[in-house]
Amino acid sequence: MSESSSSPTGGARAVGVRDVAALAGVSRQTVSRVLNDHPDVAPETKARVLQAMHELGYRMNNAARALGTRRSRTLGVLASDALQYGPSRSIAAIENAARAAGYWVSAAFADAGDDASVVSAVEHLIAQGVEGIVVVAPHARTLRALDTLRVGVPVLTLHSAGRGPRGLSVDQAAGARLAVAALADAGHRRIAHLAGPADWLEAESRADGYAAELARRGLDPALVLVGDWTARSGYEATGTLLAAGVTAVFAANDQMALGLLGGLHEAGVTVPEEISVVGFDDVPDAAFYWPQLTTVRQDFEELARRAVASLTGGTDAAASGLAPVAPVLVSRRSVAPPHDTPLEHSRAPS
Repeated sequence: MSESSSSPTGGARAVGVRDVAALAGVSRQTVSRVLNDHPDVAPETKARVLQAMHELGYRMNNAARALGTRRSRTLGVLASDALQYGPSRSIAAIENAARAAGYWVSAAFADAGDDASVVSAVEHLIAQGVEGIVVVAPHARTLRALDTLRVGVPVLTLHSAGRGPRGLSVDQAAGARLAVAALADAGHRRIAHLAGPADWLEAESRADGYAAELARRGLDPALVLVGDWTARSGYEATGTLLAAGVTAVFAANDQMALGLLGGLHEAGVTVPEEISVVGFDDVPDAAFYWPQLTTVRQDFEELARRAVASLTGGTDAAASGLAPVAPVLVSRRSVAPPHDTPLEHSRAPS
């Protein structure tokens, strides 16, 4: 096998398999077996080859290996919205999980509202010789575009709220139920929901979980407002929430919760003494909001690990299957029992 790459020291010629074999005292075929994780290599021999590669600064040429093995050891990632916290964290986690499994990642981005853009992105990934594709697909229309394609490699979707036969996700409805339960267990009965955009599958599932947990406890939804994931939309919802006389709010993400906290502070309403707030995602900054935000944590690293294991045939792929990843409630300081008297505030952010 003729894999080689330039020495990191900028030497006169590339360091190749022949050099590694000579230093390790093995054949070129043995070096190739080590590079391709062949099981028929003695552990001590493998260790000697890896040490030689390290000493020489050898770097594997993935394209050359693909020619020799007909495997690219590359996974494709198609993202229709990489700007929001969840999808962006998942993309980074997929790359880390793939690298740990000995795979590379090739990414393509598409406009979720343009079927032709989704098709073009998939075709681009297939042209790279990817062995499987993870689609970070938070929008229903992205899934519909995928349904029209015959891809030819395994495809798995994330952030699709588990929709479809190959959907892997954190259990969004269960996470929403945890959030509502935390508020109801504190004694709240008028619980509002600041929901995410209607065209996001996860927003729909979180709204479903909110309604289901209230129904289980014999409570009615106090108010449902639709935001756009931004702190601004949380801030702008403050006046409507105050006018409705709610004592608690479940925000569908931490950014909207942040905006709501700012709006409540500006209106002279204290959290959690007068209104309790729970978010969703557990962004790194949530522990430093004021007050520190009670929220629902999503384990994006576990989600990515399962996705990569499923596509590459990892040893735990069968065990984990496509079961949803369980969310976790992170209790901080933004929840307290409600006051007995309703709020009356004349001023709210305009």
